[in-house]
Amino acid sequence: MAALGFDYVDYIAIFNDMRHWNDAVELIRPQGAIVTIDDTNLPMPMERMKTKAASLHWELMFTRAMFKTPDMVEQHKLLSFIADEIDAGRLRTTLSEILSPINAANLREAHRRIETGTAKGKIVLEGF
Repeated sequence: MAALGFDYVDYIAIFNDMRHWNDAVELIRPQGAIVTIDDTNLPMPMERMKTKAASLHWELMFTRAMFKTPDMVEQHKLLSFIADEIDAGRLRTTLSEILSPINAANLREAHRRIETGTAKGKIVLEGF
């Protein structure tokens, strides 16, 4: 890691591949934090997390609504903020393609791309 110019990083976000868990644990600084939105049935050895006193945070965008948490309005604030940032061009979405109209052929095509791993970014089906 020193060859990369750093020993550790403060925060790590794992958005789509928990196969990188061991690398993340190695890279996280003592008392650092890892956040993930990914489901996994892969082993997640926690020994190094304990010795580093690092934290793991799971995020699910529906938790506030599902459990009617006292801070439910924060989801609205977060989504509004993200929408404003996208509209202003400071954030880019992962949208790569729009298939239209919504019909059986386009639905099958979207599924084919996702199932074969040829989809790049998000595919949107729109219009009837």
